[in-house]
Amino acid sequence: MTVREIVDKIIEKTGVEPLPEDKTCDHLMTGSWDMEVKGVVTTFMATVDVIKEASALGANFIITHEPTWFSGADDTEWLLEDPVYLEKKKLIEENHIAIWRFHDHMHMDKEDGIYRGFDEELGWGKYRVKCEGELGWFGGVYELPVTTLEELAHFFQKELKMEVVQLVGDPKMTVKRVSVLVGGGSLGLGQENLPMRHMHQENIDVAICGDITEWTLSAYVRDASQMGMNKGMLVLGHERSEECGMKHLPAWLKSITGDLPVTFVDAKEPFLYIK
Repeated sequence: MTVREIVDKIIEKTGVEPLPEDKTCDHLMTGSWDMEVKGVVTTFMATVDVIKEASALGANFIITHEPTWFSGADDTEWLLEDPVYLEKKKLIEENHIAIWRFHDHMHMDKEDGIYRGFDEELGWGKYRVKCEGELGWFGGVYELPVTTLEELAHFFQKELKMEVVQLVGDPKMTVKRVSVLVGGGSLGLGQENLPMRHMHQENIDVAICGDITEWTLSAYVRDASQMGMNKGMLVLGHERSEECGMKHLPAWLKSITGDLPVTFVDAKEPFLYIK
């Protein structure tokens, strides 16, 4: 199969009408559409280590959720003389790897492929509740067996292999109804107040977030907690909150790729923690 054949079938399987090139970031970053695919790697981000591992696996096609070239649009004009860009580009070209970004079509799938993988990884599908309000489309709402904010933090620490989970609020607070805002969703998708409106309308105890802005949702939750309200927040980070979607993508791709080897490679958190 060629890169083009695989990508066309992926978009077809999402059920999303193919987006015009100028309306999406789902572009071929490197390689060519007619390249014959020997093996596929799925990952949150095509980092240098992911590229090297893909090459070691004999894969020449990487499906990445997030940018390869350090900005949301993967624009390279500003990078043409940058040594980091040039060395990474050289590594990719030397290993004859095509990289395609699967972001917009993945989120627009009626299941949302990132949330599908999150639910599969954690076994949370059975806790998902449908929201009918004005903001019912935003995030994912779950009703969990009663726990505490601290216990929930330890759960994610163990399941997602995290050294650090940030939290806002009383660690001993009771938690039942939570909202998961993966990736940049917790920033509001262009509307800073959206996560707070969502928490209020859906009566959310705890927001589980990817990225944060410290003067928006975390400030709202902290003030609520300081006034004795049962509100809390966990910060997983963009990568940890979305990587599960790419981890479980190989099984979803099976009907497309058949016997072609498809392997998930963990991009890992970008941080080291000094204790």
